[in-house]
Amino acid sequence: MNSIDGKVIMITGASSGIGEATARRLAQQGAKLVLAARRADRLKHLAEQLGDDANVLWAATDVTQSADLQQLAQKARDRFGRVDVLVNNAGIMPVSMIAQGCVDDWNRMIDVNIKGVLYGIHAVLGGMLEQGSGHVINISSVAGLTVGPGGAVYSATKFAVRAISEGLRQECAGKVRVTSICPGLVASELTDSITVPAFRERAQKLFEGAMSPDVIADAIVYAISQPEQVAVNEIVVRPLSQSF
Repeated sequence: MNSIDGKVIMITGASSGIGEATARRLAQQGAKLVLAARRADRLKHLAEQLGDDANVLWAATDVTQSADLQQLAQKARDRFGRVDVLVNNAGIMPVSMIAQGCVDDWNRMIDVNIKGVLYGIHAVLGGMLEQGSGHVINISSVAGLTVGPGGAVYSATKFAVRAISEGLRQECAGKVRVTSICPGLVASELTDSITVPAFRERAQKLFEGAMSPDVIADAIVYAISQPEQVAVNEIVVRPLSQSF
């Protein structure tokens, strides 16, 4: 198996949910962590809990700003010399019916869920190709596999994440590993981004049966820990009771 110990792993959306759980799991495995999120106070608290300043770098980061991710990747290279793995986890889910015309929500989803993924890849890919190895893990969703009423734009962004992942896999075959992970319902703050009250209430009820984010963190650990010549390209994980 490919040891995680000593790998430099950059995680976006690290202040809560899947990102936070992944940071904790990887710290236990001996990874050097580069943590990104908008909420500096949450990142600082997480870094303090992880308890090893020598192996944890964090910075308030807006994934909708390419310069923020470029600066973070450079800080990682300055501190640790390289970036081995990117976990593109930051995402929002302000679902609504298209006829409701929530244009601002559409733009935010496109900016965070699609552009943020591309900006993250852009920040690290050159270095990975230069060093001759790397791993990009993009968090999509089961919404990237199917579409339901109210979820058209959100699903479009998550279909895009899978398309980006597959295109990157083909372009970087033999050089950089690429994994797309499609979680089902996961306990997180995703429903907090929903601006339409009826949809927020409905989503909160659905998420009562959600999985722990630790489940997805374990899937990420599994993908990273495979031998270098093995690429786990897609993982779908749902609660047993989830039918969609």
